[in-house]
Amino acid sequence: MSTPSPAPPVRLLLCDDHAVVRAGLRALLSSAEGIEVVGEAATGEEALAMAGSLHPDVVLMDLQLDGGMDGVTATRRLTSGGESGPRVLVLTMFDTDADVTRAIEAGATGYLLKAERPDELFTAIRDAASGRTALSAPVADRLLTRMRTPSPTLSPRERDILRQLAHGLGNREIARALFISEATVKTHLGRIYGKLGVVTRAGAVAVAKERRLLP
Repeated sequence: MSTPSPAPPVRLLLCDDHAVVRAGLRALLSSAEGIEVVGEAATGEEALAMAGSLHPDVVLMDLQLDGGMDGVTATRRLTSGGESGPRVLVLTMFDTDADVTRAIEAGATGYLLKAERPDELFTAIRDAASGRTALSAPVADRLLTRMRTPSPTLSPRERDILRQLAHGLGNREIARALFISEATVKTHLGRIYGKLGVVTRAGAVAVAKERRLLP
């Protein structure tokens, strides 16, 4: 009876703009059974070009990249081919709701933090190659909490003011645009801040975008 041949290794492309990080990852992954690093990219543009020529199974992608293309855009481009393209596994230091949402919406199969233990990274790479979702525990917890937390209900007027805030308008400009008094604008802003759990205009806009309260 013949012995079944071992499965081919997962072909992995690294994409991180720090050479030291790439070198560390390559050294770490050299000890992982069934994973082969086939290339290293320092920019999103390089990752796209190398993926086209090397045909990796998985691209390990950092979100913050120097150059014109960030990791989210590169992820979207890499996964636009559907099943014919590589899986993208994000490996980053950032775990904000906005970063996680953007990466997953761009097509990332998984989202890991750089504080992960090596064995968890190895498992996530193999899972991603098989099409299974891989999430760091803190990221999974954040997603579950967000799903279980209902979005705040804003009145139509509060949404109007929030949209004006997103355009960078001040209180006086908002009052003129909506034909209301500045005092009314301030009253609505106080209610918006309370509902969103923020204390600044920038914070209100950021949370509104994260929770898709803005178009």
